[in-house]
Amino acid sequence: MRVSTLRLTLALIHLVYIQTVDAQILVDTSQTLGELVVTAQRSAKSRFNTPEAIAVLQVKTIRSEQQRTSPEALSALSGLFVQKTNHGGGSPFLRGLTGNQTLLLMDGIRLSNATFRYGPNQYFNTIDLFSIEKIETLRGSGSVQYGSDALGGTVQAFSPDMEFSEKRTLGGAAFLRGATQGMEQTARVELQHSTRRTAFRAGLSWRNFGDLVGGDTTGRQAPGGYRELDFDLKGKLALSPKSMLTLVHQNVRQNEVHVYHKIQLENFAINRFEPQRRTLSYARLEQDLNRGIWKSLSVTTSIHQTEEGRESRKNGSTVLRYEHDQVRSLGAIAQISNVFCSRWSANSGVEIYHDLVNSTRTDHDQNTNISTSKRGLYPDGSRMTSIALFSLHAWDLSKWHITAGLRWNTFVMEVKDEAIGTAKLTPSALVGNAAILRKLSRHFNLFASINSGFRAPNIDDLGTLGIVDFRFETPNYDLRPERSVNLQIGYKLQTTRLQGELYLYRNELRNLITRIRQDTQMVQGYALYQKENAERAYIQGIETAWTYSFAQHWSAQGALTYTYGQNITGNEPMRRIPPVFGRMVLEYTPGNWSFCTEFFAAGKQDRLAKGDTDDNRIPKGGTPGWRVLNLHAGFDWRIMNIRVTALNLFNVDYRTHGSGVNGYGRSVVATIGLRF
Repeated sequence: MRVSTLRLTLALIHLVYIQTVDAQILVDTSQTLGELVVTAQRSAKSRFNTPEAIAVLQVKTIRSEQQRTSPEALSALSGLFVQKTNHGGGSPFLRGLTGNQTLLLMDGIRLSNATFRYGPNQYFNTIDLFSIEKIETLRGSGSVQYGSDALGGTVQAFSPDMEFSEKRTLGGAAFLRGATQGMEQTARVELQHSTRRTAFRAGLSWRNFGDLVGGDTTGRQAPGGYRELDFDLKGKLALSPKSMLTLVHQNVRQNEVHVYHKIQLENFAINRFEPQRRTLSYARLEQDLNRGIWKSLSVTTSIHQTEEGRESRKNGSTVLRYEHDQVRSLGAIAQISNVFCSRWSANSGVEIYHDLVNSTRTDHDQNTNISTSKRGLYPDGSRMTSIALFSLHAWDLSKWHITAGLRWNTFVMEVKDEAIGTAKLTPSALVGNAAILRKLSRHFNLFASINSGFRAPNIDDLGTLGIVDFRFETPNYDLRPERSVNLQIGYKLQTTRLQGELYLYRNELRNLITRIRQDTQMVQGYALYQKENAERAYIQGIETAWTYSFAQHWSAQGALTYTYGQNITGNEPMRRIPPVFGRMVLEYTPGNWSFCTEFFAAGKQDRLAKGDTDDNRIPKGGTPGWRVLNLHAGFDWRIMNIRVTALNLFNVDYRTHGSGVNGYGRSVVATIGLRF
């Protein structure tokens, strides 16, 4: 595998050389690398001139390829692997890490909260795909910009921007989508209104997902479906020529989200999330200052709430267990932008978040009709407060671009548990980053960067008591922050016909919090585990992505990612490391038509840690490699658009590594939409 990857890298470098020697054309800023990105510096910057590994997924791609959910849409991004524990889940892997080691954001506001757990989770699936305009992924960075959890990187979704209009305008859109074998029925309606000083947008999504039907020999994976109802509101008000107020509210509710592998492999008659809900409301005031070095000021206040109910009952048991966790996160962010001179700019500010965790459990005996209240998964009433100061700087010189930043973050965590005791932890962290980019020509750049990161232990680490995945976990109140240092070099090319990027990285990880088995003890039929700062590890790899417009209306894309992780302490592979994976696309867009051939592939992953071999979601001997071919077609005519997708044309039976369900079998998805 290492030899094949090296050969591919050398071939790509040779291709870059051939293309750039003959390039005598100006950069087209409408191309992929010419777009503006926000996540790396907390302000809009050219992606091409940003010395970080960034991938962007625009709404056009989301709609044309009929992506089903936000996690599944991420599979179109280079360098990002998506695991699905269940049909209603989806966890992004950035540079071999996922769960609470990958930071999730919405419009600059943290979605990652005090109960985000280690390993794959379902939280990114609680973002309605139709309520966002684009997704940015920042690989190997994010702690300096946004705080705890960005050991592997950052995934940020953005709600649609809106523009004012000289005349009063009213418009909207609606569409219907369906998939064969009852796998999806979706309806979406949107309304927009704007004037010279106001802009407003509202959307409503209704979704019904049937059981996921796999390929070849898998068939229907039941139960696995769920129902979803979402709505989102966004308004902008120009308070003055220099002052803007933005108000946003998002509400996502999913019901009866079945966890298929629990029922199939762990003797459960019932195991589902009921409900799975997320709401986010925020107000953002933006003020242009333009006074000396002071350019602008932004103040954001937010309230973010997650609700997770879990219903479970084992086969042969009469006890239905209902667990309910709710997290309320209050946030406040103040950020000021400075321009010290034509070459030097900065973004600095303060962030405060306060999480309150409520957790309950009720066991109901269906024979006796008696309900018994017990301790929830987390200590009820636990609190976590985060206070941070940050400053990010950029120097744009004629041939060089330099960035550097610092963040100081402190936490106060209070856990009160009658069964185990009371604990108050106050960890803190100081992290920094620096990067230098050399502008070799107008067409290509070379850069090197270093990013330090951290993840503070959260309430999930400190207070979990109960069944998690295939273990029984007990709390540990003596944990320290996890730490990382990510080193990378990168190359970016941009011409009107060819755009490409190549990254080599190594991420050093220490003080990793991991579940340690407690001898041979068993609780409720599960092995007993406790979290400890017990491991050091490293992850290294290669990421590359290319786009080539080789003729009028024709373009091709390709991306490949190779990841290698080693647990130094345990002298074994790191857990859940993705296999080598990639994507190729051939697109033809004549006039109002669009046609696309999409090829996904992943190699076999049989380099497993002990925790992988114990994971019932991973087949004995590892996860087999696979190749899947999808076809997309679309037509736009005046106010109407039609999209048709044929998934898994050869009906391959496959599973992304670590998932609890197999992927889609041969099926067709169709959408008809109207704009008015």
